[in-house]
Amino acid sequence: MPMSPEMLLARISISQPWLGAEEAAALAEVIASGWVAQGPKVKQFEINFASLQEAAHAVAFSSSTAAMHVALIVAGIGRGDHVVVPSPAVAAVAGAIAGVGALPVLCDVEPRFGNATEATIRAALTLDTRAVIVSDQGGMPVDLDPIREFCARHSIAVIEDAASAVGSLYKGHPVGVGADITVWAFGPGGTLTTGEGGMLTTGRTDWAIRARSLREHVRHLPRARQSSPLSPRDVTETGLNCRMTDLQAALGNVQLRKLARIVQRRRDIAKSYTAGLAGLAGLRLASDPPHGTANFQSYWLEVGDGFGVDREGLLERLSDAGIEAAPAMTLGRRLSRWREAGASALQNAELLSARTLVLPMHYQLDGVGINRVINTIQASGAGTTR
Repeated sequence: MPMSPEMLLARISISQPWLGAEEAAALAEVIASGWVAQGPKVKQFEINFASLQEAAHAVAFSSSTAAMHVALIVAGIGRGDHVVVPSPAVAAVAGAIAGVGALPVLCDVEPRFGNATEATIRAALTLDTRAVIVSDQGGMPVDLDPIREFCARHSIAVIEDAASAVGSLYKGHPVGVGADITVWAFGPGGTLTTGEGGMLTTGRTDWAIRARSLREHVRHLPRARQSSPLSPRDVTETGLNCRMTDLQAALGNVQLRKLARIVQRRRDIAKSYTAGLAGLAGLRLASDPPHGTANFQSYWLEVGDGFGVDREGLLERLSDAGIEAAPAMTLGRRLSRWREAGASALQNAELLSARTLVLPMHYQLDGVGINRVINTIQASGAGTTR
């Protein structure tokens, strides 16, 4: 069914940042200061973010990919090491692992929330495993405690990929608190955005110092002038140039002040979706896990055999109605870089990759838009009520 001009004008986007006058004023202040590179706004953003996440240290980066790359380095991961990663996975994680010369080993996920578990990680372990990367799929907090305890017994570093989970809680605390290192993303489709950007949080002071150094070409830190013959501009090892700018951080500081409202709005939208779709057979709806509270960066559906159309059919119906939706996850071994990751038993990940999709979710989505989404899905599954 082709879209009418009216439908095109009223197209509902899958994501949209909430930016306004406060962000514009913050950017104007930075521009007026004459200092737009990494500076005081970045430092303030790091302090504010660390406080929010109950983290001892926060180090800002130009992207979450850069933050993940540095996280692997400071955790001691290098050539020939194996890193267990859940599938579904994202290309950015593959790039970070490849960047340090390590090899990914994909593990399966549990079928309800799409996250790795202690059991699925244990099944993927090799003699060369030195780290595990766990993710909070779509903002759903991973059950970290059993994973952390298992990895501690085997001297394996735990890196939490919380790219989607700013504002999510695990057992009443911000996600990432229990990991050795946690990596965050602030892209345009995220719950909190700086346009592009990332953050690394950790409880280890030595790792935070190393991360800051790697971020800036590993220049010798100025505070060492009195005790070291090295110049502050000396480079002591190969590093990166992946600093966040004060322009980005200015956005981040405003977004942090709005985060509670953003998360609550997403949770309200999720509640509306669930109420409107609860009576349809063949659909499994998103919900909080028993061990935490999601920020609902994504609201995803699993389309089962009992629904009126399959996942691809529902995506087509939504698109025809002027509603953006997308597959919820990509199986890691379908990424060309990971085809030799050695994974075989990924039954749950395979199923979720084939049957799940994400619906529009952002602060500006109003009741009219929510009802359009619900009505379109109801019509697609006509005759399949429970």
